[in-house]
Amino acid sequence: MTKSEIRKDVLKARQSLSPREVAEKSAAVVRRILEREEYRRSRTLMAYVDFRQEVQTAGLIQAALSAGKRVAVPVTDVANKRLTPSLLLDYPGDLIPGTWGILEPAPDRLRPLDPAELDLVIVPGVAFDLKGNRLGYGGGFYDRFLPRTRPDTVYLAPAFELQIRPEVYPDLHDCPMHLVATEKRVIDARGGAAG
Repeated sequence: MTKSEIRKDVLKARQSLSPREVAEKSAAVVRRILEREEYRRSRTLMAYVDFRQEVQTAGLIQAALSAGKRVAVPVTDVANKRLTPSLLLDYPGDLIPGTWGILEPAPDRLRPLDPAELDLVIVPGVAFDLKGNRLGYGGGFYDRFLPRTRPDTVYLAPAFELQIRPEVYPDLHDCPMHLVATEKRVIDARGGAAG
């Protein structure tokens, strides 16, 4: 399969999940993330706000805020193909529909954060392989953003098991994930172990 065929195939499979399946599987993924040492150690994280059948992140964002962590969400600058983390103080009160209808901070709630302050980034994607390679939506926003974080920042992708594929054909500029959490397992691509 080509990258575009994988993207089409996975998005179709994800769209076929019922709202209940999305909610139940998402809750299982979030539980796995909350158990991880990488999450527990993090003090400042950026998490995407889910959209169109992605793994739901509301539970993760709320848990992180309740635990006293600093939580940012991405703001999309389409013209410059750039993401900027913006600190959340009121969730979901800070958010309104932004680029492509995805929730983003309202203009008067923007609190830009230096990417170097992040120790954990929760990254969306279409498909992933066991090496942590990520097939995104095709805009390259995260592949441009992630290199702006610190070398020790952990990249963690929540995914449904149906999004795991044998190969996603990464390009040279694609940033692999360190961890991919599904409803069934956490793939640690740094050591190749899955458990």
